[in-house]
Amino acid sequence: MDGFLGDYYLWVKALHVIAAIATMAGMLYLPRLFIYHCDAEAGSKQSETFKVMERRLLRAIINPAMTVAMILGLMLAADLDAWSEGWMQAKLALFLALGAVHGYFSRWRRDFAADENRHTAKFYRYMNEIPTVLMIGIVILVIVKPF
Repeated sequence: MDGFLGDYYLWVKALHVIAAIATMAGMLYLPRLFIYHCDAEAGSKQSETFKVMERRLLRAIINPAMTVAMILGLMLAADLDAWSEGWMQAKLALFLALGAVHGYFSRWRRDFAADENRHTAKFYRYMNEIPTVLMIGIVILVIVKPF
């Protein structure tokens, strides 16, 4: 390999993909928990169980996996020197959008934790689709490199 990662490039790439999959698994599941949490009465045992599940999913899986995916992705981009390529710029834009969605999910988790949810199950059903759309765009950009 020509870049600074040398023989480690494929290992870094594999770990990046693993971290991205873990991130997306959590980002796809968390809003489903919100949907079910909407039906639980505040303060009930069911509501408290959802609070624990949401906190653990976000803090133990999504946050660390997203951090690892981001760091390794930046290393790969630097190794390829792909910053000026259109597909990379678009991928970074979609990743930033995914980060914004993550921020909203975090805020909504805190709202549920404080028994202050402001949204309906229908709202979370719509929000559940956004990470999927972003993921599809990211994968197409990385694999197809349309521009």
